[in-house]
Amino acid sequence: MTTRRPTIGLTLDAEPPGGYSTYPWYAVRQNYTAAIAGAGGLPVALPHHADLAADYLDRIAGLVITGGAFDVDPALYGASGRHASVRLKEARTETELALLRGALARGMPVLGICGGAQLLAVALGGRLIQHIPDEVPKALAHQQTDTRHKAAHEIALAPGTLLARIAGAARMAVNTSHHQAIAEPGAAVVNARAPDGVIEGIEDVRQKFCLGVQWHPEFSVDDGDRRIFAAFVASCRP
Repeated sequence: MTTRRPTIGLTLDAEPPGGYSTYPWYAVRQNYTAAIAGAGGLPVALPHHADLAADYLDRIAGLVITGGAFDVDPALYGASGRHASVRLKEARTETELALLRGALARGMPVLGICGGAQLLAVALGGRLIQHIPDEVPKALAHQQTDTRHKAAHEIALAPGTLLARIAGAARMAVNTSHHQAIAEPGAAVVNARAPDGVIEGIEDVRQKFCLGVQWHPEFSVDDGDRRIFAAFVASCRP
C-alpha cells in the first residue's frame, strides 16, 4: 500500500508587472517544489490572501516559508527606524505572518528558509539585524556573488539541537544570500552560527517540528540539506 504524501504549503513570491507578465505575478523557484516532492511531500503554492490563512492551513499538513529578495518590516519587531537597504513586500509578509502564526498555534510543522527563518524569529518575539555590514564587525560576505549551488562558508551546529540531530554532524557547508540576520531569536533556540557569530539557524523546542535556517537547503549544497527536507516531510505525516 502506497503511503499518502502529506500536502505541504509553500509561500510564493510576488512581483509587479514586467518581465514574465504585464500584470502582477507570483513566482517560486522549481528547486523548492523539487526538494519537497523528493522528500515525499506534495507541494502546493499559497497565494497572498492573509484573510484565507485559516482555510489554507485546514488543507495542508506542513508549512514552508520561502526566502526572497525583500525584508521583514522593522516595525514588526519594534525598531525605531528603517535602514536604507530595507525593501518591503507588505502583502507577502502579511500573508506569511498570518500563516505562520496560525501554523504555530495548531502545532503544525514549519520550515522557514532564509527570510522565512527571520520571519519565524520575529513571530516568536525576536528582532533582526537590518544590515549585516553595518552591525557585525568583521562580518563574512553573506551575500553570495556566485551560484548558490556552491558552499560559501561553514556553520557550527549546537549539540543536542533538532538541527544537529537531523544533520548528524557538528558542521555544515552552506550557501548564503542575505544582508539581514537574526539578532535575537525570541522564544526560539539558536542551533547554528557562522564563523563571524551570525545566527544561521533557530528552532522552537515547544513544537513538534519548527525549524528556521538562514541558508537555502533546496540547493542541496550539503548532505544535511536533503536530510532537513526529509525530516520536515516525515514530521508532517500523521
